[in-house]
Amino acid sequence: MKCKPNQTRTYDPEGFKKRAACLCFRSEQEDEVLLVSSSRYPDRWIVPGGGMEPEEEPDGAAVREVYEEAGVRGKLGRLLGIFEQNQDRKHRTYV
Repeated sequence: MKCKPNQTRTYDPEGFKKRAACLCFRSEQEDEVLLVSSSRYPDRWIVPGGGMEPEEEPDGAAVREVYEEAGVRGKLGRLLGIFEQNQDRKHRTYV
């Protein structure tokens, strides 16, 4: 676990930063998805997501991140997958 001002980063035993994200659909038909602008890359649209807090489960982190980034609450569905990024930063994201 690493601490930064206003942020705590958590890592799994393999050294991956633990993240959670959520694909937010407007309806059960899943034909419209919510995207938010990226703070790191303002010209890009992304799905809401971010780092998991200590003792936080992926589903709770996904719900929290969506609310923090988009102000949206909804019904949590299924786990779509666990995605890893290994190039410049080691992230493991539950979507």
